[in-house]
Amino acid sequence: MVRGKLLPAAALGLLLLGLIVFPLVVTLPYPQHVMILIFLYAMMGLAWNIIGGYAGQVSLGDATYFGIGAYTTVILLRDLGLSPWVGMAVGAVNAVIVSVILGYPCFRVRGHYFAIATIALNEIVATIFTNWEYVGGAVGIYVPILPESFVNLQFHRSKTPYYYIALGMLIGVVLLNVWVGRSRLGYYFRAIRADQDAARSLGIDITRYKLIAYAMTAALTSLGGSFYSMYVLYIDPTSVFAFSISLLVVLVAVLGGVGTVAGPVIGSIILISLSEGTRVLLGGTGRALDVAIYGLLVMAISVLQPYGIVAWIRGLRRPPKTREVKVAGPAA
Repeated sequence: MVRGKLLPAAALGLLLLGLIVFPLVVTLPYPQHVMILIFLYAMMGLAWNIIGGYAGQVSLGDATYFGIGAYTTVILLRDLGLSPWVGMAVGAVNAVIVSVILGYPCFRVRGHYFAIATIALNEIVATIFTNWEYVGGAVGIYVPILPESFVNLQFHRSKTPYYYIALGMLIGVVLLNVWVGRSRLGYYFRAIRADQDAARSLGIDITRYKLIAYAMTAALTSLGGSFYSMYVLYIDPTSVFAFSISLLVVLVAVLGGVGTVAGPVIGSIILISLSEGTRVLLGGTGRALDVAIYGLLVMAISVLQPYGIVAWIRGLRRPPKTREVKVAGPAA
């Protein structure tokens, strides 16, 4: 029993150690760039996992919050000189506000209204920013170049600091997902996903807990947008509000396994590696080939193992069983 618990812990420890020493061994910029993208999309996949995996509500517009985080951080830095870390916090608050405004009316109805509304919101926000001159319109905004430092979140000579920051953010979101999965909040989310009527009969406020899940997803996704803006030092509506971002975030979670912690991480490793690999090997001739491969992978996993790669590794044909608990309703 003890050995069974020690082996996974040792494996995780070795994996973490390998990730820590990776940029010290592999010093070339491009491999580090690929790893940074893997961390970023794994983090956003785990963020989507809260609303889509635990709560069972399909969001297809996470690029909205990615863009809100990016623009908030850059504008506050450009106009007020505020640290990007402050911009991250403000961007997360803005994302939560927008998620509540959207979610409150949509979560009060059943069906696919929420998924459709998230797509519509993304298109509306992208159009607004494209025609808003104050934020650069379609041209976008260049991030002001500041002295290299952790406070300014700018590093001009190496990608290694970005690597460690992205890794730290991913670890934080992993730990948050673990906590959600084991907490009473997570059981409420799963109850809503399984049967909303039964959850309501237990005294769970369905709309409230859906909003909590969506707000958590929005805030975490906005942090990814803030980091991305400081990493590339340029943003425009096409790059941060693209529907392809929302699609990739969902695919990362679905391919790896929704409702699991390891699933989005595995999905990000596979999909980002494929995307970058086809771009490097085939260049312009391989344009959109990665999207075709994404589609084939999702089709294959849907047929062979509907619950993702994590379930396939565990040899399951159904979602992993969760410990049964008696839920007496939300605490007052």
